[in-house]
Amino acid sequence: MRIRTSHHGPEHTGAYFHGSRSAGGTPSQCAICAILKTTDAWGLQLCYAMVLLTATNIKIAASLAAVAAIAVTVWLVRRHRPTPDELERMRRSALAHTGRLVDGMVLDICEMEGQDGTTRTMLIYNYRISGVDYECSQDITTIASAVSPALLRAGFPCSVRYRQGFPQDSIVLAEEWIGLRSTSGKFRALQDPA
Repeated sequence: MRIRTSHHGPEHTGAYFHGSRSAGGTPSQCAICAILKTTDAWGLQLCYAMVLLTATNIKIAASLAAVAAIAVTVWLVRRHRPTPDELERMRRSALAHTGRLVDGMVLDICEMEGQDGTTRTMLIYNYRISGVDYECSQDITTIASAVSPALLRAGFPCSVRYRQGFPQDSIVLAEEWIGLRSTSGKFRALQDPA
């Protein structure tokens, strides 16, 4: 219901309250929004929306904020945090789909003891981008069983996928892509010029 009360003054033409009337015919205390109509210096009528805060509205807002804060806290505590192996799998998948290709060479395959006491299989390889040599390693413990042991030979060339702008982030193996080659390549024999 709209109620108009008049203000006597040169700039105020009236205030309109949205809400219910109290028993005396005046706007009630639970009015949430009021629109104040004023006239500016050029005679244009302007409307301003004002929020009327009462003790009840403040209590409701504080209760809703507390419930939202509790819900966010419970979600943060109970949400599933990915394990390091899951994070590595997501990184490999992203590089397998979006990484740039470059030629490299497998240097070594070795087993190392991890921080958690487990034995990790590491693939060490190198590659060159824009005249800069990179030597990296990749933990292939979880995907080594999907690769033929004949492909895991040191000294053989490989394809490396790396992240553009951050070439140290690279892979040779992923679940959906393999950069290992089955042969060392064919080289033509150098002929003696004589």
